[in-house]
Amino acid sequence: QYCMKRSKQFGMNEDLVLDGVLWVTPFAFLCARAYYVAFSWEYYVDDPISILYIWEGGLAIYGGVIVGAITLAIAGRIKKINMLRLLDCAAPGVMLAQAIGRWGNFFNGEAFGAQTEIFCRMGLKLSDWSKMYYFHPTFLYESLWNVVGILLIYLIFYKKKKFDGQIIFTYLGWYGFGRMWSEM
Repeated sequence: QYCMKRSKQFGMNEDLVLDGVLWVTPFAFLCARAYYVAFSWEYYVDDPISILYIWEGGLAIYGGVIVGAITLAIAGRIKKINMLRLLDCAAPGVMLAQAIGRWGNFFNGEAFGAQTEIFCRMGLKLSDWSKMYYFHPTFLYESLWNVVGILLIYLIFYKKKKFDGQIIFTYLGWYGFGRMWSEM
């Protein structure tokens, strides 16, 4: 929806954006799963059919973003639209989706950091279920980091964009730095 509202600013119509979403979404989902499975193969090697058990979790955002960008690049080439302009339009929507999607980690009790006693913490009962342990809520850090990134892109780069690709490169740098920080 966000990208559709911004499409005219990038010289595209809403139908083109909707077509892109309909192509990107299934490929991104499948490749997010494939990326997760590839880097967690030890869990699937003895029971490969469990690769299909998506309700048990296991999507990796990198796989979805990489294939989403490739799919958009192909679509841009077919529709004769500058690939960087297309990615500039999509990047803030992806960031918004990541900010919202991180809350799934909270509901699943995953994507938490090291144990802590600071005020901003996430309580979990682990294997013994009798004691509460507290961890850094890295899902929250990443969600807030993405929201700040969207605001910066909106307030700075939409009005003062100097070249095609500036927004996607800002997204890649912003997200990459935030992810590196939260992983540490």
